[in-house]
Amino acid sequence: MTDLLHADAARPAGGPAFRLRVPTEEDAYAWHRVFDDPEVMEFHGGRPAELSVYQEFTARQRRHDAELGFCLWTLLDEAGEVVGFTGAQPWPHPWGPVGEVEIGWRLARPAWGRGYATAAARETLERVRAAGVERVVAMVNARNERSVAVTRRLGMTLQDTAPLPGREHDLAHRFALDLRTV
Repeated sequence: MTDLLHADAARPAGGPAFRLRVPTEEDAYAWHRVFDDPEVMEFHGGRPAELSVYQEFTARQRRHDAELGFCLWTLLDEAGEVVGFTGAQPWPHPWGPVGEVEIGWRLARPAWGRGYATAAARETLERVRAAGVERVVAMVNARNERSVAVTRRLGMTLQDTAPLPGREHDLAHRFALDLRTV
């Protein structure tokens, strides 16, 4: 297990204080609660997921951390409250960038616009590079201007755009970043 669980809150220059930890079983409940918002889920299927989805999701992230040294970590604010997740995982779908490591984030609505996604994603880049990952991708709904802006702040470049399976009216941008050059 990484040292993230016990890390002190990080405060990047000009950014919010936060902490990342490997998701616990209890985090499934917290993610279910903080993502139970149509605005948060707009680009993730449009409606909140069932608790069982987050239970499986957090369990998978614990496995990733144990096997790979990284995962989608639970993101906590300075007060220790769960405000979402940020991290990396192997691309989990049979379409898109199969075989790549995806960096991603999802935040509770009250945490938007406060710098958490960018700051925690930068910390993620450092940690996955330390784990030996040479390249990451981010799959972002083309209409999700906030997440597109995060990829730009991270220095990621647009690789291509394709329809999202099952949502033919939505396009997905694939951004990439070579961690050997940053």
